[in-house]
Amino acid sequence: MSYDFAPLFRSAIGFDRLAQLVDTAAQNPVSPSYPPYNIEKLAESQYVLTMAVAGFGPDDIELTVQDNTLIVAGRVSSTQPDREMLYRGIAKRAFERRFVLADHIVVEDANLDNGLLCIAVRHIVPEALKPRRIPISSGARATVPTPAEHAASAPQAAGAGEHATTGSVPAPLPGTFGAHDAEASHAGAARQAA
Repeated sequence: MSYDFAPLFRSAIGFDRLAQLVDTAAQNPVSPSYPPYNIEKLAESQYVLTMAVAGFGPDDIELTVQDNTLIVAGRVSSTQPDREMLYRGIAKRAFERRFVLADHIVVEDANLDNGLLCIAVRHIVPEALKPRRIPISSGARATVPTPAEHAASAPQAAGAGEHATTGSVPAPLPGTFGAHDAEASHAGAARQAA
């Protein structure tokens, strides 16, 4: 069975992984039923995965998180004495279960009690992804200089420093009020006062 994600890709960016997950789930429709497990949602961002692992101890189970996948593997210890089993109703065989984790899902804790392995999982939203209010200012419009404008302003700043060290005064731009214009206006005002 194949799904067409073209309508989603027309208006969304970065959902390639979702299509990959759906394809993977469709290719593996039959999942192993051992060991049985529950997935509970405790709060808005808290989950618990509970697995029935009767006969396994903490040293027999290994939890690994790799590439957004939680891998729960149970290994049968080889130190058990040989016994003659008349009836085996408790299945104690090696297993490996894989659970795909969404982005920003963190496995916080694991506890084995009374044959139940409880794995606490939390969805942690990074600060960069949390909603934030952008302040709006009024007045002059804020602009970001282009790289060309930024590069063009750099030599002018260097040129201003050269004039300061050599003692020469740069000519004012047309339409600006230069320093020598200010001196001339002060001199004219002093003559009128005299």
